Amino acid sequence: MNVTFEKIDEVNGIITVELLAADYADNVKKALKNIAKNRPEPGFRPGKTPASLIQKKYGDAVKYDEINKAASEAIYNYIKEQNLRVLGNPVPEADEKFDLKNDDFTFKFKVGLAPELSNPVSKDLKVPYYDIEVTDELVGEQDLNLRRRFGKQESGDTIESNAVVKGIITELDENGNVKEGGVVVENGIVAPEHFKSEEQKAIFVGKKVGDSFTFNPAATCDGSPVEMSSMLHIDKDDVDNHKGDFRFEVTDAIVLKPAELGQEYYDQLFGKDNVKNEEEYKEGVKNMIKAQLANDSDFRFTIDAKDAIMKAIGEITLPDAVLKDYLIQANETLNDENIDEEYAKARPQLVWQLVSDKIAQDLNVEVTPEDVKELAKSIARNQFAQYGMPNVPDDILDRYAEELAGGKQGDQVRQQAFESKLYHAIKNAVTLEEKTVSVEDFNKLFAPAEA
Repeated sequence: MNVTFEKIDEVNGIITVELLAADYADNVKKALKNIAKNRPEPGFRPGKTPASLIQKKYGDAVKYDEINKAASEAIYNYIKEQNLRVLGNPVPEADEKFDLKNDDFTFKFKVGLAPELSNPVSKDLKVPYYDIEVTDELVGEQDLNLRRRFGKQESGDTIESNAVVKGIITELDENGNVKEGGVVVENGIVAPEHFKSEEQKAIFVGKKVGDSFTFNPAATCDGSPVEMSSMLHIDKDDVDNHKGDFRFEVTDAIVLKPAELGQEYYDQLFGKDNVKNEEEYKEGVKNMIKAQLANDSDFRFTIDAKDAIMKAIGEITLPDAVLKDYLIQANETLNDENIDEEYAKARPQLVWQLVSDKIAQDLNVEVTPEDVKELAKSIARNQFAQYGMPNVPDDILDRYAEELAGGKQGDQVRQQAFESKLYHAIKNAVTLEEKTVSVEDFNKLFAPAEA
């Protein structure tokens, strides 16, 4: 066997495998003997089938398989031994002269090579970094949101804007009378806060238990079949027949009473005795906002850093033709007609993968199992916090983190951990152009560019 490599250009090459009979003949014999031993043939006991019959029936197929295996092993061993940085898989060239009757064969494989990349990440590279200002207004908004999250729902006499309202919902006819055979919901529940119509919302706010008034369910949700079906307890296919007015008789108004400042609330939010008075509470809320905004700033940095790096590197040449061939062979939904469009979508991510791998190598970025565990723990902590549980014990967090890192999302968590460490390393390696901005100006950075 002889394997050679010919470099066509910087990102394309040909690997030639010259296969002799001696490279595969013994494996063919072993495979045929195994068939004769284990596969029964009509008229013969297992293991007693004549070798000539096995050869006639299975010889060509076995020879083809063993030649394929030998060629594949040869090319992948060569790539590994020569440390070729191949993109995708080698793509075999069609050989119209291939004849299975021959003993010796020559195969050619097109290979795409990863381009040699420069790494622009250094103090010479300048990347903007936005520090978001924490204003008293933001602290006030966060205070209100937190107190509402930890508040309690209680029955009240008056419907407030955020109340959940219970009552009897009765369908009316075009004259405003109870519709004969119409819909009646004895235990109706609505949340005016989520109405899409401000006019319909205003009908409810300020009303009291015992009041009766007219509203239009269809107008509260832009006629959404799902929402109307839920509100009126009817089938989604029937909602078009019930888009008129209804009467609502209020039986209860469940209002949210925000949590009051005090030690019980402070302990719920920050852990026992970590905050002991209103001044410390406001400082804790401010630090909470800073941490949230820092995450936003870091996310924006990933966008700007990637953009700066790619601009510094410039255009990158890839073995596009080989990669397209590889994608077509690997995905049955791709063909010559749609490959250009699909490849154009995939190419930027492939380029960034090559660039980020180069940067990670140069900056010694490695992801450890502990990194993955800590990220999974952070994800679990944030998920619990969204449900109003900010101080979950470590043993529970550890259990959820282990399930997250070892479950279906494990690969995603590991990739996220890699990206987190990569951008942290980039952040330390480049020059940050720090700018303090308001939340409003920061959000404008994500607005679509004007045409």
